[in-house]
Amino acid sequence: MDIIELLPRLHLLRFPVGQAYLWHDGEESTLIDAGVIGSGRTIAEALPALGRAPRDVRRVVLTHFHEDHAGGAGEFAALSGAEVLAHHLDAPFIQGERPGPPPRFEDWERPVHAEAVRHLPEGTPVPPPAVTGLADGDVLGFGGGAQVIHVPGHTDGSIALFLPAEGVLFTGDTVAAAPADGTPMPGVFNLDRPQLLASISRLAELGAEVACFGHGAPVMTGASAVLRSLGQGLPSGSGPHPGPA
Repeated sequence: MDIIELLPRLHLLRFPVGQAYLWHDGEESTLIDAGVIGSGRTIAEALPALGRAPRDVRRVVLTHFHEDHAGGAGEFAALSGAEVLAHHLDAPFIQGERPGPPPRFEDWERPVHAEAVRHLPEGTPVPPPAVTGLADGDVLGFGGGAQVIHVPGHTDGSIALFLPAEGVLFTGDTVAAAPADGTPMPGVFNLDRPQLLASISRLAELGAEVACFGHGAPVMTGASAVLRSLGQGLPSGSGPHPGPA
């Protein structure tokens, strides 16, 4: 796992597949997404290098239920005691109560997804002991008040997190950065692409300066303008995606 400082209070945690973010408020931290199966222990073991202990991470906020974002949540919660939170529509899938719905693939996405899945670790995620259900408009106690934005399209319960006091937006897989050149692009492997584009348009109106994506390099300046252009959509067949979603 690579640890990259994006801002004095924000670190990117980059795994071989997918990534997560750590936000710091004084002596406590918040983890946004938790990587694939096995990533929970990797994160916990890396925290001392940042001057943190696992118990300092008070909450894990999951942007959606997919394995490369939620797979490490149960393991990390067991090691740290952190509360796990996700939108109430995706929470049952994270807790293992039933399987989540598969994406509605465009033809070009199928071979890309099949190749990406080959790189996921085998096994079944350890479900968190509990998942606190979130809804649009909830405000969480980090980053000066993190707003929960419901952004359906990638999954029904996808969320973004916006820190108005900091100008920082976490988009989950609603937006990604292309692997070849880092160009921002609408997320793929979705349940409903038109709904996803509408969600991006909503995010563009928040006025974020920094946008942190579920896959690929973040945008560190002028994020709202970038998102506004993406909300207009790209032709079907654009992109490849940087990893499983």
